[in-house]
Amino acid sequence: MITGELKNKIDTIWDTYYSNGFSEPFSVIQQVTYLIFLKRLDEEQSLKEKKANRLGKAIENPIYSAAQQEIRWSTFKNFDPDKILQVFTRTAEDRPVTAFDFMKNVGGGNTEISSYFDKAMFGGYSPYLLDKVVQLIDGLNMHDRDTKGDLYEYMLGKLTSAGRMGAFRTPRHIIRMMVDMVKPSPGDTICDPAAGTSGFLVMAEEYLRENNEESFRKEEFLAHFNSEMFTGLEFDPNMMQIGAMNLILHGIENPRLKRVNALGDENTFTEEFSLILANPPFAAKLDYDQVSANVLSLAKTKDTELLFISLMLRMLKVGGRAAVIVPQGVLFGSNKAYKAVRQELVKNQDLQAVISMPSGTFKPYTGVSTAVLLFTKTNSGGTGNVWFYDMKADGYTLDDKRNPIEQNDIPDIITRYSSLRGGGMTTKQSVESSNPRTAQSFLVPTSEIEANDWDLSINRYKEIVYETVAYDSPDEIINGKDGEKGIKELMEENQRDLEALEGLLG
Repeated sequence: MITGELKNKIDTIWDTYYSNGFSEPFSVIQQVTYLIFLKRLDEEQSLKEKKANRLGKAIENPIYSAAQQEIRWSTFKNFDPDKILQVFTRTAEDRPVTAFDFMKNVGGGNTEISSYFDKAMFGGYSPYLLDKVVQLIDGLNMHDRDTKGDLYEYMLGKLTSAGRMGAFRTPRHIIRMMVDMVKPSPGDTICDPAAGTSGFLVMAEEYLRENNEESFRKEEFLAHFNSEMFTGLEFDPNMMQIGAMNLILHGIENPRLKRVNALGDENTFTEEFSLILANPPFAAKLDYDQVSANVLSLAKTKDTELLFISLMLRMLKVGGRAAVIVPQGVLFGSNKAYKAVRQELVKNQDLQAVISMPSGTFKPYTGVSTAVLLFTKTNSGGTGNVWFYDMKADGYTLDDKRNPIEQNDIPDIITRYSSLRGGGMTTKQSVESSNPRTAQSFLVPTSEIEANDWDLSINRYKEIVYETVAYDSPDEIINGKDGEKGIKELMEENQRDLEALEGLLG
């Protein structure tokens, strides 16, 4: 967790940018990302140099050549402000590349990482501002992986509070709930087809470190972890930069991020992943020619919330599982496409759970009600009972302020779902099987869902108990009963009191 001192330092960096004309939160994070990345490259070079000196050998795969020392962080941070800006913006006879261009190409432009920064833009700096920010970032202790990750997550949190053209991150505690429910394992291949800032992939990484510590001592697992375990698809190159740095700072050396339209033909991933975690864009529509025919095969629709479910079923291996956020309309939409997608999940796959979330979960940006679907790809059915949970509170107020509160259903959701799916316990043996429909969570058999036209909204199945309230008769209200005064007597008393008051006033 980020400490108060580190938080204050980051806030100072943020305020420094803002007071010097960088008013867009996303642009601030981009610029800080570039500088942090340069600092990281210099630190890696220093480690290589120390290792070479210790072994008495030449540096193995150096990042910087002997002629590029001036564009290293440890060198230019000591320059005066004017010269620092020149190092970033001008070439020279003895310095044919700027520090920023070097960062974009990571030496030679042959690495996967360099592709994330090929459209990066640097600008808006005065010598004072660049020097000030460089010194502030240099004062951040980022040698520890957890600290680096927490630092970056704190900065990304400012995107949530500030927003950007209607785009915002999934709340971190909701991501954590979903990850805790699906329990990533060391053998998983994990994908987010709408990666954004890579929040789901980062949280899966954190879960693995917390619950599979012994795996990180095995070379085979580390090779898998640092190369093919995490895949993110993202169309926005700016988001790609942010997401890549988020993963790198969390200790994933070579994250596999692809800049593609996940729904288009350029996405060739088929039956490759064992786990998908996502909050894909919804309330958007795409023309049919923008969508792969394979994705349209389940349901011909322009609605992205349905298209992404179809895409996930294509990208998952048989036996692969998914946790995805959808708008509530997916659960009960009446047109052909919505019904087809729900029928596919319930009848041909294994739909395990529907978690209905309160409408304020994504405030202040939208009040749209959402839900989490958890399912396994089987291509042969397997849905016996679907577990429904009506989340009332997520630990925060449901207004625009989203302040922390005590009421929080998330721990209960994780505990109940784990008991439902774990320990060799079937849904019929689970305590959930005896829950009445008036409870906050309960099971619904497939046959009942089919009879209701594949409707997955919890209100279709939840029973509401109405409390009988007995009211007094009109006569008793007017004249009173059992020694209680009625309206008539009360009005007479009021009239006497009013006459007495008038007498006192003369």
